Amino acid sequence: FILNQPPVKGSCSITPLNGTTSSLFDISCPNWFDEDDIKDYSVYSWTNNFSEQTIIAYSLVSTFQVRLPLGNDQTSFVHLTVYIRDTLDCITKFNLSSVTVTSDSIGIMNLINDIQNSSNQLTTNPIIQLLASGNQNIIGQVITSLSQQFNNINNENINQAISNGVPSTSISISSLEDQHIQGTSILLNKSALIEFNNQLNMYANTREYLMQFITKLIITNSYSIQLQSSLLAQLTKATNQLTRITLKSVSDKCYQLAVMLNSIKTNIPYEDVQSAATQLIQCAANLLSAVNGPLQQRISVLDSDSTQATTFPSDYDTDLEFAWSNLNLFADGNDFSWRTIQKNRNIYYQKQLANQITNQMNNLKSLLTSSLNIYLNIGQNILINTSQVFMSLETKANEFLSNKFTQSISNAQIQFPQNLNLNLTNNSKISIRSMMEPLASYDNTTYTNLSRLVTFSILDENENEI
Repeated sequence: FILNQPPVKGSCSITPLNGTTSSLFDISCPNWFDEDDIKDYSVYSWTNNFSEQTIIAYSLVSTFQVRLPLGNDQTSFVHLTVYIRDTLDCITKFNLSSVTVTSDSIGIMNLINDIQNSSNQLTTNPIIQLLASGNQNIIGQVITSLSQQFNNINNENINQAISNGVPSTSISISSLEDQHIQGTSILLNKSALIEFNNQLNMYANTREYLMQFITKLIITNSYSIQLQSSLLAQLTKATNQLTRITLKSVSDKCYQLAVMLNSIKTNIPYEDVQSAATQLIQCAANLLSAVNGPLQQRISVLDSDSTQATTFPSDYDTDLEFAWSNLNLFADGNDFSWRTIQKNRNIYYQKQLANQITNQMNNLKSLLTSSLNIYLNIGQNILINTSQVFMSLETKANEFLSNKFTQSISNAQIQFPQNLNLNLTNNSKISIRSMMEPLASYDNTTYTNLSRLVTFSILDENENEI
């Protein structure tokens, strides 16, 4: 047989070599040749860790423009790799010169102020004009960049609040990289907490506004799935800044992307499936942390959620069975005080959404498992290990479970008994999926608000959970 050869003889360059998050950078990749013809060019960026690279653009032509995310904290460098792909999906990777990218802080604050004030200037705001273009590359680049900068600001605000005596366990959910909860012996500065919540709600409203541009994006191909998955993973990374409207919209979009990925899994390269799955599983973990956070009293209740839960619904007078009007649902025993009713209304709607998102994300995990599983032979495994989620998927022969064994899940372990009987045939192939997520799901019967969520699933050959 003949081994397909990757594209050759070309080069790539980027200009200028420094700018801001609002700057346009020109990428040129001339003279690439392949007997099977060049299919497309895609650009991936990373700052500190190459394994965390994400797609920022794809193009059918060799010369195109991009907007880049914020650079490394210390050096402001963004590292870039261009993937040149032929029509048979053989790839050549070309590393571009590192680019210095700093924040356009003035442009960001103008955007936030316009959104907060529902300003007439919104339609003339340059960032909003870019988002209104409907171009997937542009929207992906702009929202990814904004989200990364918002995430950095959120981390700074959390650290500032903690230094002013605000308990970290009441305003944030630690990532899997954090092994210890940051404590404080400082007396609470109430004005610092008020300022933190003001900032929290401002950025939460901004993220909700930005989400409308993502929901309108159509899903066209594997690049589209990767791009949208990546920007959603970034948008949801600050789990304390996601309103219920944002959570519902992101959950629906991530599920749609997982469905599309699963439908084309046999027609695209493994690298595309893995890239999209990595982003989508992070998105799922973010959503589950965010929707359970208020129920676990780990993050603040956002103003817009509280307002939405306590405002008279438009169909209050016509829907006699509407839950909002049933005060028995929201009272604490005989306590029908207005404060109790308002608080419990919000909890009620948060629980409803938590159940919906949990079910949808369980289905998403099954779809991603199916998409990845086709690439695994017996004895092989796929590992996704990020600050937001740990996931291991491996395929084993049935006899693997015939002896007592211990399964490691990040820094946790599950030990199985020797007499485990799964009623499988001797020739069966099984898949083992292990996951760890930052926050356990809410359960009013147990105290789990400081717990990680560890799950372990054994799947049969038809990918049904045993």
